[in-house]
Amino acid sequence: MILLAALLAAATPALSPGDIAAAAPASAWRAVAPENLLFVETPRGTMAIELAPDFAPAHIAAIRALVMAGRFDGGAITRVQDNYVVQWAARPGPDKVLTSGGAAAVAAGSTATPGGVAVGTGPGAPHPATLPAEYERPAKGLTITPLGSVDTYAPSGFAKGWPVATDKRSGTAWLAHCYGAVGVGRDNPPDTGDGSELYAVIGHGPRHLDRNITLVGRVIDGIADFSALPRGTGPLGFYKTPGEQTGLTRVRFATAADPRFEVMDTTSKAFAAYLAARTNRTGFFIRPAGATDLCNVQVPVRRVTP
Repeated sequence: MILLAALLAAATPALSPGDIAAAAPASAWRAVAPENLLFVETPRGTMAIELAPDFAPAHIAAIRALVMAGRFDGGAITRVQDNYVVQWAARPGPDKVLTSGGAAAVAAGSTATPGGVAVGTGPGAPHPATLPAEYERPAKGLTITPLGSVDTYAPSGFAKGWPVATDKRSGTAWLAHCYGAVGVGRDNPPDTGDGSELYAVIGHGPRHLDRNITLVGRVIDGIADFSALPRGTGPLGFYKTPGEQTGLTRVRFATAADPRFEVMDTTSKAFAAYLAARTNRTGFFIRPAGATDLCNVQVPVRRVTP
């Protein structure tokens, strides 16, 4: 009887990662807090972003102030670089002068970027012109589920649903630049980001940017409309003229009328099974790799109608 059960189990096709996510119980999911759910609305579509205040509280506070002051409304998507990032900026305000900056300058090692971005949040709602770098945080207090595979950059895993990397010597952890990661643009000095210029990764994870730019969250819905935008023809994918840009209709936080989202709990048994399935692929795969990349795991997210 035991042998028969073993044979039947061996004959049963292994569940795919998608099957595991679809069958995961309610206890295997955590809700995205409405105060951390940001919607970026444009004529081309709406992008939902989950913010990560546990990793970058100062930058997220600045972004929150900008959003509440309406400074992103009327802004624009200024850059789309193929296999890299889509970048958007708040509209200029009367309280601060324009300054160049952004992920483009950092990635290229140059401070010369087309156009400018605004700093400050407008009359009556100031915030620091620049913020301290929040590239990493103490790993203490985080429950990290190990990736289980060797990572090129650093020991990696998942904490609170986020892909993270760690450094045991310094006792720190940081968010990884995976597909959909949202970061804060800055100039070459590390403390020159102010939250008014943001980008989302739309290509292969540029992990070399880890601990070089502050990450504040990730896109959890709607990124397809933004990754499909026409590529900028200027240096580093910037649009040459305002007419090429896509305007930001409104940027706002979630309300009770909006869809809700849930992220798989990365400490759950369901996620352990999901991670194992991503590591050891079956079915179509003739030679499973027996390993996986941090950014290839893509923690499941599901949309829940209110």
